[in-house]
Amino acid sequence: MKTIILTHAAARDLDKLPSEARSQVIDALDHYAISGDGDVKKLKDRDGFRLRVGSYRVIFAEDAMTILAVYIGRRATTTYKRS
Repeated sequence: MKTIILTHAAARDLDKLPSEARSQVIDALDHYAISGDGDVKKLKDRDGFRLRVGSYRVIFAEDAMTILAVYIGRRATTTYKRS
C-alpha cells in the first residue's frame, strides 16, 4: 500500500467538493493506493498522472511508496494547466 499525501492546495480542493464527491474521490485514491487499479493515465507533455473519478480529476505524482495529490477538482479546460 502506498501512502497518500495531499498538498495544501489539494486538501483545500478536496474540502470544497460536495460530500458525496469527496467520499468517491477518497475511496478511489484509497483503492488505487492499495491495488494500483483505477482509471489512471500518464499526463502528456508534463510529469504526473491523472485519476478519473466521474467528472472529477486527481492530478498526482507517485513513486514506489507515496502518491502526492496536487490538484483535485472537476474536469475543465484549465484542469491540466494547473501545477
